[in-house]
Amino acid sequence: MEKYDEELISQWVDKDPELKRHVEEHREFERKLDELEKKAFLTTEDETERKNLKKLKLRGKDQIEAILSKYRIKSSAL
Repeated sequence: MEKYDEELISQWVDKDPELKRHVEEHREFERKLDELEKKAFLTTEDETERKNLKKLKLRGKDQIEAILSKYRIKSSAL
């Protein structure tokens, strides 16, 4: 994410429960993906989980972006 997006997240995460939930989920998916990437060998189940986590992470990022877009509009109106 861009620095401006990270600043918006920091500014609004404690004020917007939906944003907070998506950010926390995104971080959890990232943590799980990092764990899988550390494995020397991925089983078929691991590969499936990795693919699912990537999809969930991307969907969450899209949700975060949608929420941030309304805050970008608010910021530009000020």
